[in-house]
Amino acid sequence: MKRILITGAAGFIGSNLAKGLLEKGYHVVGVDNMSQGEKLNISGLLKHPSFEIHYIDIRDEPALKVAAEGCEVVVHLAAYKIPRYTDALDTLMINSMGSESVTKVALDQGAKVVAASTSDVYGKNPDVPFSEDSNLVMGNPHVKRWAYAISKMFEEQMLFAYNQRFGVDVVPIRFFGGYGPNQNLTWWGGPQSVFINKALDNEEIEVHGDGMQTRSFTYISDHVDGIIRTIENPAANNKVFNIGNTFEISILDLAKLIWKLVRGDESPKIKLIPYSTFGKYEDVMRRIPDITRARTLLGFEPKVDLEVGLRHTIEWQVARRKELDIATSHIPDCVR
Repeated sequence: MKRILITGAAGFIGSNLAKGLLEKGYHVVGVDNMSQGEKLNISGLLKHPSFEIHYIDIRDEPALKVAAEGCEVVVHLAAYKIPRYTDALDTLMINSMGSESVTKVALDQGAKVVAASTSDVYGKNPDVPFSEDSNLVMGNPHVKRWAYAISKMFEEQMLFAYNQRFGVDVVPIRFFGGYGPNQNLTWWGGPQSVFINKALDNEEIEVHGDGMQTRSFTYISDHVDGIIRTIENPAANNKVFNIGNTFEISILDLAKLIWKLVRGDESPKIKLIPYSTFGKYEDVMRRIPDITRARTLLGFEPKVDLEVGLRHTIEWQVARRKELDIATSHIPDCVR
């Protein structure tokens, strides 16, 4: 039975990936310091005989080495995301130092590294859809939102440098807009998480700018499928991949769709929030992947339609809110 280590195992992608790997017969070693992970995400896995969890920080290299013993693949998902409410230092240091710690441990074990990068690395590049060879264009250095993208750009370069010097196999994955069960219910989880909460509470959905910025959103089962393909297929080794859905939707239309799915024909409550209220802020106006490489080399194809995926996600989010004792008095009967 192949042993696979997942960092960030109690997070959104990590917990879903752990479940998918267990179903395929792998032994899963989870690592999470629970700073962003959620115990509810892994509660159903704890009694599985092929799952173990280590509550450690990825920067604790000796403890990580113990957890990784015998693992043939390390899937590195633990990270801090775009800093919204604090400075950028934690994002930069945790993502850079943590990624090096994980890579050194993988090298010690002779393990392959599959690591979560982000579509954010394409930054302000206007040429969509983005292929893996597209330019990575960062904005003003005084805008802290770029800290996350820069930390992941460093991670990608470090992984390939370790491959070139030491021969460790690496696969950085640039994820596009994941959503679904176990997603974080705050902005950390993406706009859909917050929009669903607002619609359930019959409150105004706040949309940044004019809402015409577009994104692609990928249901979690498609992300998990893409990761597993990079784990199992040697053709993925030492290449970077876009993994995501190619369907493009504006954030304003996403808000309207979520409102309709939650509240039916009620007139949507949507409030446009000027970017100026955030101080120095730069948004990305379009972010759509070219997945030709993943299709050709891995046979990857996203399968879940956005509306179908959102219905599943809303149903899950209603249940999760009840588990967390979040008020449900405003939830309409159609989604109870």
